[in-house]
This record gives sequence, structure tokens and C-alpha cells, in this order.
Amino acid sequence: MNPPLTVNDNEFLRQFECEIDGDLARIEYSSQDRKIFLTRLDMSEELKEKGYLEPFIEEVLQLIKDREIRVMPTSPVIAKFMRKNRRKYKDLLPVGINI
Repeated sequence: MNPPLTVNDNEFLRQFECEIDGDLARIEYSSQDRKIFLTRLDMSEELKEKGYLEPFIEEVLQLIKDREIRVMPTSPVIAKFMRKNRRKYKDLLPVGINI
């Protein structure tokens, strides 16, 4: 079991960041109106193998949900995750958007 992750929103670089075992995982984004476009996920293979990918994405999506804005997952990895967890995250998608 991995320890809880602390995700920070680096607004200057427009990315969500999390330092894990001395390595930086990040999701780049762009904002428009009341939507956030998650454009790129960057995480080392080592962290993915340790099982940090899904918890990191979940933490980022929770931050977005708390801000009450909609998500456009343009990153294939994030879109795949949201598709896999459709019921949990369908409320984050803009009206009329299905993945």
C-alpha cells in the first residue's frame, strides 16, 4: 500500500505536481472558461510499476472536482482511466461529452 499523495497545483507552469520517492509526477493542463484540459501526464515507468499512476490521477481529479469545474481529458492515459472509472467521474465531464 502506497502512502497518501500530496498533489500541488503549480499555476505558473500549469501543471499538477506530486513528488514521489524523489521523482516528480505531473499532469499538464490548460484552462478555458469553466473547463480544464488535462493535456499530458508525465510519470516515470518506475513509479507506474509501483502503482502510483491511478492514485495520482484520482488525487488530481478530486482537486478538480472540489473546484467545481469540468474536465476534458485530452491525454490518452487520463481518458483511458476515466473511461475505466466512468461511473465515478462522469459528472466531471462537460455536458454532451462522452469518453
